[in-house]
Amino acid sequence: MTKTLEEVIAEIKNRLDIVDVVSQQVILKKNGGRYWGLCPFHKEKTPSFSVNPQLGIYKCFGCGAGGDALSFIMKTKNIEFMDLIKDLAKEFGIELPANLHKDKYSSDLKTQMASACEKAAIFYHDLLINHSSEEIKAATDYLTERSISRDIIDRFTLGIAPKSYTTLYDILKKDFSDEVLEKAGLVLRSREGHGYIDRFRGRVIIPIQNESGEYVAFGARALQKDQSPKYLNSADSLIYNKSKLLYGLYTAKDAIKQEDGVILMEGYFDVISAQAHGVENVVGVCGTSLTSEHIKLLSRYTKSRRIYLSFDTDSAGQKATNRGATIIKEAFEGLGNIKQFDESYISTSDDKYSCEIRVISPPEGKDPDEFIRTVGAESFKKIVENAPLLIDFQVNNFLKHKKEYKTPQEKTKYLKEFIPVFLEINNEIIRSEYVKMVADALNIDEKALKNEIQKYAYVNSLQPVSQSEIKRIVTKNVSISEKAQKNLLSVFLVTDSHFTFTQISEMIDNSYFSNETLINVKHTIDKLICTVNNVRELIEQLYTAYIENPEKQQLLTDLIGIAETFTNLSPDDFKCVIEENIRRIQRCRWEEEKEKMRNLYKNADEDDTEALKIQMQLRDKINNLVKTGEN
Repeated sequence: MTKTLEEVIAEIKNRLDIVDVVSQQVILKKNGGRYWGLCPFHKEKTPSFSVNPQLGIYKCFGCGAGGDALSFIMKTKNIEFMDLIKDLAKEFGIELPANLHKDKYSSDLKTQMASACEKAAIFYHDLLINHSSEEIKAATDYLTERSISRDIIDRFTLGIAPKSYTTLYDILKKDFSDEVLEKAGLVLRSREGHGYIDRFRGRVIIPIQNESGEYVAFGARALQKDQSPKYLNSADSLIYNKSKLLYGLYTAKDAIKQEDGVILMEGYFDVISAQAHGVENVVGVCGTSLTSEHIKLLSRYTKSRRIYLSFDTDSAGQKATNRGATIIKEAFEGLGNIKQFDESYISTSDDKYSCEIRVISPPEGKDPDEFIRTVGAESFKKIVENAPLLIDFQVNNFLKHKKEYKTPQEKTKYLKEFIPVFLEINNEIIRSEYVKMVADALNIDEKALKNEIQKYAYVNSLQPVSQSEIKRIVTKNVSISEKAQKNLLSVFLVTDSHFTFTQISEMIDNSYFSNETLINVKHTIDKLICTVNNVRELIEQLYTAYIENPEKQQLLTDLIGIAETFTNLSPDDFKCVIEENIRRIQRCRWEEEKEKMRNLYKNADEDDTEALKIQMQLRDKINNLVKTGEN
């Protein structure tokens, strides 16, 4: 019997272990019944991120982030809820409802866009391999010069876009609307605005696939010398975001898992050349700079998070290497230390490093594509095996220019640019060794260099933070009434309560709530307590109900935190908590009403007879409220 969507979600959540899920992104250490680590959602140096395996939730006491396993995956992998459910259902072998495509999460437009891109890729490819013309010959000659054979052309579905303005459009418009073709980035409005023309013309076409293998975009290489730009890339669309997608990942992900490492390159043809010649764990950026989203994406495929930077060896390539290293470090900041020295033993997935950055720099000074084509893939693989860690690459690269600086002033200026690299080394012994190496190479006093490093650290506020210092970075002024309302809601989430959900609900009337968000949560709780058996099930159902509402998910996490303060209470004390918070809410309402009456009293005109009557009535009401409040 086919399961409902709700049943599928419930089964998926039952199979997910919150500790295992979070451990993929955060280094956790058990302390009591919980696990602690550095929050992946904000920068911190002391652990404030907690995982509760009993309730299946996480919470950061620094930034306030919280949720269950599904919300953690959605947030760290930037994936939509239904896309995640489909992925996990496939992973766990769970059959999805037959009518899932009809629900609100599906997108027929996205499906049509991907289909149009696939047909375009097939058309461009067929044109290149099965037809002949002057421009096709030019494309074939260009690919041959790059040692790209027919097998490689077929493997990567390479093609050619003809020079004519509407060849692709005339073919695809039979099956797709103008809106679909335009949104997919395949056509553009003509300058006159009376029709559409092909976006790519007279170029070698490089189709781009997403992780699932769907064709979602294109890179296009100019064939003519005067053709500008050299590379024309698809713009971002509903199915393509260049900041979150890496070229070649679909064909490289299995190799990345097997090698437990990934090689990052800059250009399409760098990736094509590498994968085609047996270096298969290679990906590249799609016409944009490396982003933290790219790095988070890659972290899903390599447990040790071993990343090799293999960019061009010219000055621009060196800048790209440094920029890429910075992006990687920022992406993993808060997850632990970057690996900064090679141990004498073989590295394993149990190593406590957030990631490992190595740099591939061929000695011939050629870019990766050229090196592989001229020197060979086996030589490139050896360079990969011996690729230095980032810190070693930086030091070696730094010392290459030492002869250019001779005077003390030149050396001082030169060193100031490199001192921040020393400060990134967390191990004092390793840092000391590198300082000694640089001091000897530049023929300067080692002690003086250490003093400069300490001075730089002090000036730039890079002093280490005490392990006991945990700063809460989220603060919000909450009224006494709202606090009391939250307290009332939280008692439903107390794990060791002596009362049933129904008994608690009878003690807490809906009229006690005035905050709209809290009212909504209370109504949701009222509906769910009729179908769940315990607090954990209630929490799971609540997180699912608010899966697309981060504000309410955070509120739910706050309520769970409050509920923990009410554990281990006797039945009488539990009742007292409820009654006291109800009294607080009533007192706040009385104070608000009294203030309104006082304002009316002050504004009344004492010379008017009717106003005097109102004043007397207001006095009576105030006296009654005061007496009631005192009682």
